[in-house]
Amino acid sequence: MTNASSWIAIVDDDQSILKALTRLLRTCALSARSFGSAQTFIAALSDGLPECLIVDLQMPDMGGLKLIQHLTRIGIEIPTIVITAHGDPEMRERCESAGAIAFLSKPLQDTSLFAAIEAARCPRAPNEL
Repeated sequence: MTNASSWIAIVDDDQSILKALTRLLRTCALSARSFGSAQTFIAALSDGLPECLIVDLQMPDMGGLKLIQHLTRIGIEIPTIVITAHGDPEMRERCESAGAIAFLSKPLQDTSLFAAIEAARCPRAPNEL
């Protein structure tokens, strides 16, 4: 299995979201690669794993929850932040149960996003939380 490298993957079918998030991360000296679909992201995994994944919950064919479940099924663990414009408590619980470290509502708040990225990049032991 390929080790995680120091880049963040953004998967969203909305090109304006991809562009905005990529620019935002780069302004903070974070390397980001964007993908317009879960399938495109999966195909790129042979080039290496990101240290963090930001994924939209609702996308055609394979949304964020299904992507997390697919990665888990094939033995790939990437700290994942789910973003959505249509979240609800039940879906939050399902995503977190599947392994998402954060569930953020659009429009995203920069501070919440960066806190989630920091948590993904620097996981703490349970007694440090």
